[in-house]
Amino acid sequence: MTKLLLSLHVLAAIIAVGPVTVAASMFPPAARRAAPAEGDATAATALSTVALLHRICRVYARVGVAVPVLGLATALAMGVLGDGWLVTSIALTAAAAGVLLAFVLPRQDELVGQLAEQRPVDRRSTVQLAMSTGVFNLLWATVTVLMIVRPGSTTGA
Repeated sequence: MTKLLLSLHVLAAIIAVGPVTVAASMFPPAARRAAPAEGDATAATALSTVALLHRICRVYARVGVAVPVLGLATALAMGVLGDGWLVTSIALTAAAAGVLLAFVLPRQDELVGQLAEQRPVDRRSTVQLAMSTGVFNLLWATVTVLMIVRPGSTTGA
């Protein structure tokens, strides 16, 4: 049962978190390219791209809830729920979710709205969004390393 849970946990992380990290990273430059300009025929296509990236982030963020749920079930089955590396990973996962929900998705919402109304996009806001996205990605990268290395593990990793 542990191997099944671990497999599902890893698959969920790859399938759910991967698209969010990529789409969120692509969003700020895509939003800058989609900014309205006089007589720009590519603005509609660029807006579609930005809207699609935002939708990917929203949908896969919801699917991503399965990652910590399966992770907790796996940890419980393995008897490592109190290990320091896991507690740290849980805290970092919560922080990543907080950054995504509090900073990344709301800012994307605002930018999609501005672009849909053909209002100019402030470069500073896309840079701030890129920074928040970078923090989100760095938190997930750290969790991934902790899941692989597992300090104090007896698996030899």
